[in-house]
Amino acid sequence: MRIIHNKIFPFGSYYAINLFGIVFSKQPLSDVEKNHEYIHTLQQREMLWIGFYLWYAAEWLIRSLRHSSTKRGYYNISFEREAYTHQDNPDYRRNRPFWAWTKHIKKASGGIERS
Repeated sequence: MRIIHNKIFPFGSYYAINLFGIVFSKQPLSDVEKNHEYIHTLQQREMLWIGFYLWYAAEWLIRSLRHSSTKRGYYNISFEREAYTHQDNPDYRRNRPFWAWTKHIKKASGGIERS
């Protein structure tokens, strides 16, 4: 995973975005944030990148409509739920089961709130 720091991208209030294993961030990332983004890199690889982005967009749209909130839709995406659940565990990415994000699909119905 490569990290590129810049002042423009990602847009808005997002601190980082991971595109094809390259993380763009506005400021240096903490170890927890790096781990979160690395989990996304693993998810992308196992879905051959394009599958990840198609699923991510579809799930975000469905969850945003269901929760009437794009923010809650984002936090309920199964990929995000896996990454947020395990971002504090530095060993997770070495021991992560293949397709682990699928375990978070049904769990996403309750939602999590982050500011």
